[in-house]
Amino acid sequence: MIHLSLPAALSALLAGLGVFGVLARRNAVLVLIGVELILNAANLLLVTAGTRPGAPFAAGPVLTLFVITIAAAEITVALAIILVMFRRAGHIDLTAVPDLTDEQPDQPDQPQQPGGAAEPSATAPREPAAAGEGAP
Repeated sequence: MIHLSLPAALSALLAGLGVFGVLARRNAVLVLIGVELILNAANLLLVTAGTRPGAPFAAGPVLTLFVITIAAAEITVALAIILVMFRRAGHIDLTAVPDLTDEQPDQPDQPQQPGGAAEPSATAPREPAAAGEGAP
Protein backbone atom coordinates (compact mmCIF):
# COMPACT_ATOMS: atom_id res chain seq x y z
CA MET A 1 0.00 0.00 0.00
CA ILE A 2 1.19 3.52 -0.79
CA HIS A 3 2.32 5.69 2.09
CA LEU A 4 0.03 8.65 2.79
CA SER A 5 2.83 11.20 2.80
CA LEU A 6 3.45 10.87 -0.96
CA PRO A 7 -0.03 12.05 -2.08
CA ALA A 8 0.09 14.74 0.63
CA ALA A 9 3.42 16.00 -0.73
CA LEU A 10 2.05 15.98 -4.29
CA SER A 11 -1.00 17.88 -3.05
CA ALA A 12 1.23 20.47 -1.39
CA LEU A 13 3.23 20.84 -4.62
CA LEU A 14 0.05 21.32 -6.67
CA ALA A 15 -1.30 23.86 -4.18
CA GLY A 16 1.99 25.76 -4.21
CA LEU A 17 2.05 25.90 -8.00
CA GLY A 18 -1.57 27.04 -7.99
CA VAL A 19 -0.92 29.83 -5.49
CA PHE A 20 2.08 30.95 -7.55
CA GLY A 21 -0.10 30.93 -10.67
CA VAL A 22 -2.75 33.07 -8.99
CA LEU A 23 -0.35 35.59 -7.48
CA ALA A 24 2.24 35.93 -10.24
CA ARG A 25 0.14 35.98 -13.40
CA ARG A 26 -1.64 38.89 -15.05
CA ASN A 27 -3.49 36.85 -17.67
CA ALA A 28 -6.98 35.88 -16.48
CA VAL A 29 -6.89 32.42 -18.07
CA LEU A 30 -3.62 31.56 -16.34
CA VAL A 31 -5.08 32.73 -13.02
CA LEU A 32 -8.01 30.37 -13.58
CA ILE A 33 -5.58 27.54 -14.25
CA GLY A 34 -3.92 28.35 -10.92
CA VAL A 35 -7.29 28.19 -9.14
CA GLU A 36 -7.98 24.83 -10.76
CA LEU A 37 -4.61 23.54 -9.55
CA ILE A 38 -5.51 24.56 -6.01
CA LEU A 39 -8.88 22.78 -6.26
CA ASN A 40 -7.22 19.65 -7.66
CA ALA A 41 -4.77 19.69 -4.75
CA ALA A 42 -7.74 19.77 -2.38
CA ASN A 43 -9.35 16.88 -4.27
CA LEU A 44 -6.20 14.79 -4.02
CA LEU A 45 -5.96 15.48 -0.30
CA LEU A 46 -9.63 14.58 0.22
CA VAL A 47 -9.27 11.28 -1.63
CA THR A 48 -6.07 10.50 0.28
CA ALA A 49 -7.72 11.22 3.62
CA GLY A 50 -10.79 9.16 2.69
CA THR A 51 -8.80 6.07 1.73
CA ARG A 52 -6.58 5.85 4.78
CA PRO A 53 -6.96 2.63 6.76
CA GLY A 54 -9.30 2.86 9.73
CA ALA A 55 -11.22 5.88 8.46
CA PRO A 56 -14.72 5.71 9.97
CA PHE A 57 -16.34 7.46 7.00
CA ALA A 58 -15.37 7.30 3.36
CA ALA A 59 -16.37 10.91 2.76
CA GLY A 60 -13.27 11.91 0.80
CA PRO A 61 -14.37 10.66 -2.63
CA VAL A 62 -17.90 12.01 -2.10
CA LEU A 63 -16.61 15.46 -1.14
CA THR A 64 -14.33 15.34 -4.17
CA LEU A 65 -17.38 15.01 -6.43
CA PHE A 66 -18.86 18.14 -4.83
CA VAL A 67 -15.62 20.05 -5.35
CA ILE A 68 -15.48 18.97 -9.01
CA THR A 69 -19.08 20.14 -9.52
CA ILE A 70 -18.41 23.52 -7.92
CA ALA A 71 -15.19 23.90 -9.93
CA ALA A 72 -17.08 23.24 -13.18
CA ALA A 73 -19.65 25.92 -12.33
CA GLU A 74 -16.91 28.34 -11.28
CA ILE A 75 -14.92 27.90 -14.47
CA THR A 76 -18.05 28.37 -16.60
CA VAL A 77 -18.92 31.70 -14.98
CA ALA A 78 -15.30 32.87 -14.96
CA LEU A 79 -14.77 32.07 -18.64
CA ALA A 80 -17.98 33.92 -19.52
CA ILE A 81 -16.72 36.99 -17.65
CA ILE A 82 -13.33 36.73 -19.35
CA LEU A 83 -15.01 36.48 -22.76
CA VAL A 84 -17.01 39.67 -22.08
CA MET A 85 -13.85 41.37 -20.84
CA PHE A 86 -11.99 40.41 -24.02
CA ARG A 87 -14.81 41.62 -26.25
CA ARG A 88 -14.97 44.96 -24.44
CA ALA A 89 -11.30 45.72 -23.87
CA GLY A 90 -9.51 43.55 -26.42
CA HIS A 91 -7.27 42.00 -23.76
CA ILE A 92 -7.54 39.90 -20.61
CA ASP A 93 -4.86 41.59 -18.56
CA LEU A 94 -6.01 41.68 -14.95
CA THR A 95 -3.85 44.67 -14.01
CA ALA A 96 -5.83 46.95 -16.31
CA VAL A 97 -9.09 47.98 -14.70
CA PRO A 98 -11.91 46.73 -16.94
CA ASP A 99 -15.12 48.70 -17.40
CA LEU A 100 -17.91 46.14 -17.63
CA THR A 101 -20.82 48.56 -17.27
CA ASP A 102 -23.30 49.22 -20.06
CA GLU A 103 -23.21 52.96 -19.52
CA GLN A 104 -21.68 55.09 -22.25
CA PRO A 105 -19.03 57.57 -21.14
CA ASP A 106 -20.13 61.19 -21.06
CA GLN A 107 -19.42 62.90 -24.36
CA PRO A 108 -18.29 66.52 -24.21
CA ASP A 109 -20.47 69.00 -26.06
CA GLN A 110 -19.35 69.33 -29.64
CA PRO A 111 -18.83 72.86 -30.94
CA GLN A 112 -21.06 74.25 -33.66
CA GLN A 113 -19.67 74.34 -37.17
CA PRO A 114 -19.46 77.74 -38.88
CA GLY A 115 -22.48 77.03 -41.09
CA GLY A 116 -24.68 76.51 -38.02
CA ALA A 117 -25.07 72.76 -38.55
CA ALA A 118 -23.75 70.58 -35.78
CA GLU A 119 -22.15 67.21 -36.28
CA PRO A 120 -24.44 64.30 -35.50
CA SER A 121 -24.17 63.48 -31.81
CA ALA A 122 -23.15 60.13 -30.42
CA THR A 123 -26.62 59.71 -28.90
CA ALA A 124 -28.47 60.09 -32.20
CA PRO A 125 -30.10 56.91 -33.46
CA ARG A 126 -27.89 54.93 -35.77
CA GLU A 127 -28.80 53.05 -38.88
CA PRO A 128 -29.08 49.29 -38.34
CA ALA A 129 -25.99 47.36 -39.34
CA ALA A 130 -26.00 45.19 -42.43
CA ALA A 131 -26.82 41.52 -41.91
CA GLY A 132 -23.17 40.43 -41.92
CA GLU A 133 -21.72 43.23 -39.81
CA GLY A 134 -21.47 42.86 -36.07
CA ALA A 135 -23.70 39.81 -35.93
CA PRO A 136 -22.51 37.22 -33.43
